Parts: sequence; structure tokens; C-alpha cells
Amino acid sequence: MSFIARGNLPLLVTAVVLATLFGVASLCFENFCSSYVISDLFSENAFLGIAALGMTVVILSGGIDLSVGAVIGFTTIFVATMISQQEVSPWLAWTIALIVGTGYGAAMGATIHFFKLPAFLVTLAGLFFARGMAFFVTQQSVQIRNDTHEFVSGVAIPFGQAEIGFTTIVFLVLLAVMAWVANFTSFGRNVLAIGGNEESAILMGLPVARTKVAVYAINGFCAALAGIAMTLYMDSGNPINAAGLELDVIAVVVIGGTLLSGGVGSFTGTLLGFLIYGTIYQITYFANVGSSIATIAIGGLLLAFILLQQVLTPR
Repeated sequence: MSFIARGNLPLLVTAVVLATLFGVASLCFENFCSSYVISDLFSENAFLGIAALGMTVVILSGGIDLSVGAVIGFTTIFVATMISQQEVSPWLAWTIALIVGTGYGAAMGATIHFFKLPAFLVTLAGLFFARGMAFFVTQQSVQIRNDTHEFVSGVAIPFGQAEIGFTTIVFLVLLAVMAWVANFTSFGRNVLAIGGNEESAILMGLPVARTKVAVYAINGFCAALAGIAMTLYMDSGNPINAAGLELDVIAVVVIGGTLLSGGVGSFTGTLLGFLIYGTIYQITYFANVGSSIATIAIGGLLLAFILLQQVLTPR
């Protein structure tokens, strides 16, 4: 699922890092290499993985989106309030949340393209707006008590002695769909071309405006879907949920080998970056050390991959 040949080396490095981490941990900790741990790698971070898929599209196009965490937080409290306090059907609440997230992303994409504004500043404003809207809905956590919600959150398929939950299934299906779109459709080729050189893409007659708006709309959809996944995992919504999560999302994508400058990357890499992220936190749990160690390790890996990208990117 790698886009072009020179993107293969960072992907290979990511795979080696993951294999090394998991292999060493399996030797050091009893039962680390088990279906329970692998299941937890996905189930505990499925919302992060979903958000990372959307961010991969944005970064491949040469953009960035800092509003992801705030949109996830807004979605959790919006959905929780609609279901628990307004007694709206979860299916309707989820549908509205996805429409709002998609529209929000499209609006930011249109603003970035048509007003020629930096994606960093537009999405930073989007971060503050979405977080403010989350606190506008309510400033307190809302517990979700609904039979349909509980049924969906309990859906799972057997995986060895463990289970693969509903949010993990959603993540894996979305991964397959987005990888197919990226590799076998004109939209995927357009995203790659824009990320490589937007001016050249314009001269080639590619639909740059439509593609960039669609890229941010897809990311908004993924952020809202990640928010829904978080409510299913936590059975609640909170306006402070996912604060700063956009940084973790970007780290996962970059560790997965996607260039911050755009044009090179893969969804396979994002999956590997996601697994590295989860493996590091599982190791800290087994080693009984603070999560701060995991954060330090992820920061070191991120810096290493940025330096690797700098070395491998042609000048």
C-alpha cells in the first residue's frame, strides 16, 4: 500500500522498529505475545487509529489539521447529550455527528484553498472553535445509558482467547477502504500529486480545489467517527476528551513513514505507526512504569523519523 518507491525505506524502518519492540517485549514479559495483548492494542486505541487514517490523507496532500482532537471531544459530548438527555436514537445522533464533522472539515478545507491561508492557522482556529462548542454543549461529563448503544459497544468477534470489539472492526474496515481508494482511484492519485507539488497539479489540470476540500472533509468525517468510537469505548462524553490528541495522531502518521511535506506515505505505514504507539504503552504497563516513559519513547521515535525523512527526502 506504499504510494511510491522512495517511500518504502521509511516503511521498512517502521516495520523493523515494530518487530523489534514486540519481539523484545515478548521475550521480557510473560504472556505479552498473546491474543489478549494484541486485542488490547487495537481496542484501547481504535479511536486514535481512525483519526490517524484521516490525518494520513491530509498530510499526504501536503496539509495538516490541528482540530482533530477538539472535533473528537465535541463529538463525544454532543453524542452523549443527544442520546442521554435529548433521548435521540443513537443511530440518528451518530449520523448527525458524522454530517457535522464532515461539513466542518470541508469548511476548513474550502477556507484553506480559496483564501490561500496556511492550514496550520485555519485548523488552529478550528481547534479553538470546536473545543469551545464542546463546552457550550455542556461543561460536565455525560454518562450514556441506552440499550442500543450498549448493544453496539458489546458487538465483538472471537480472536483466539480474546475478542475483537466493534470499534476495532470499524477501524480495520475503514483502513481497507481508504487504502483501496488511495491506491486504485483517481482521487488517491490526485491527493498524491497535490502533496508532491500543488502548482504542478494545477498545471496538469487536476481538480485541486475539489480534492483539497474533500481531503479535509474526509478527515472531519474520521474525527467524528473517532469521537463516536470513543463514546462506545468509554460509555460517556466529556468536553475535555481528546485534548492534545491531534499531536498523538500526527506522531502515529509520521512514525508510519508519511512525509510531513506531503506526497509520500501509505496506510500500511500508518497501521504500523499505530501498532508501535500501542505497543509502547503496553510495554510500560507490563513493566509497571509511568506512562511518562511511553510519552518520552514516542517523542524520541518521532524525532528519529523526522530526521530520517530529512535524510531520505531529495533536495
